[in-house]
Amino acid sequence: MHEILYYHIDDTLDYENQLLQEWGVTDLCLREEKGEVPLAECAQNAEGLVVEYEQITAEKMRQLPNLKIISLQSIGYNNVDTAAATQQNICVTNAPGFCAEEVATHAVGMILDLARKLTYFDRTVRSGKWNPLLGYPLHRMSGETVGLVYFGNIPQKMVPILEALQMQVLVYAPTKSKEYLAEFGCEKAETLDELLERSDFVSLHTPLMPQTTHLIGEKELKRMKKTAFLINTARGPVVDEPALVQALKIGEILGAGIDVIEDEGTEESELFKLENTVITPHAAFISEDSFYDARKKALAQMVQRLSKCERPEFLVNKAVKF
Repeated sequence: MHEILYYHIDDTLDYENQLLQEWGVTDLCLREEKGEVPLAECAQNAEGLVVEYEQITAEKMRQLPNLKIISLQSIGYNNVDTAAATQQNICVTNAPGFCAEEVATHAVGMILDLARKLTYFDRTVRSGKWNPLLGYPLHRMSGETVGLVYFGNIPQKMVPILEALQMQVLVYAPTKSKEYLAEFGCEKAETLDELLERSDFVSLHTPLMPQTTHLIGEKELKRMKKTAFLINTARGPVVDEPALVQALKIGEILGAGIDVIEDEGTEESELFKLENTVITPHAAFISEDSFYDARKKALAQMVQRLSKCERPEFLVNKAVKF
């Protein structure tokens, strides 16, 4: 039997055990630890480890001699030292696309909210002001340009919705060709600066990596139109938050839709104090459907690696040897 530990994961393992039964897999034993027991103590015999946000360092992996695979119930994997995992011959997998529809509609929802001042009007009415002319001027959305930064599953799902609203879609994605983007009806921006200068809405969809940390900072915000909006449903540190706060205060950009902040550990941000923001609590990915999809994908990677001795479909550290 191959032991798999679910570490600090919410809910029971009833769904996972049901899947194993449906798949006819009998050689996996699932355990869970929701308490304060250190990983090194409760995972000594584990060949598989399922986590979501838990930080998995090189030292933690060295303390688990039987570990063969870490499967994340998330798209991002910056909480795992993938280089160390590769050195220790441990597979790292994620769950790409599990919430693509949810994040796509959330990002479009933020564009609609900011374009029509829905949250802003709600706040003013509740404060006793019945005045449709308060705040920044409104413009028709048709013909305006949405700039998508990177072009994975999520922004791809946004495109047909934006096109239905008669908006133009500009994409900055260094690895995607002009011809590939044209198949989606999108125009390619050759540089990030070009996208920032031309877009009425800039929507970020990058993973968090060293090269994307503070991808949007003071210099980039100055490139944007003063009438433009920034949407971030990616990761908080992709944006230099103090620079964004300043840009919103002095009117360098018109507003922002924010689902992620730089320091989610403290759950505090200067952005919360600004009226020209729409903010949600890292909720873009949430639905009952996405939760189950993430769980299914994470377990499937375990079956591939441990039961079938195959290369997992969603392997992140592709240089690993096993």
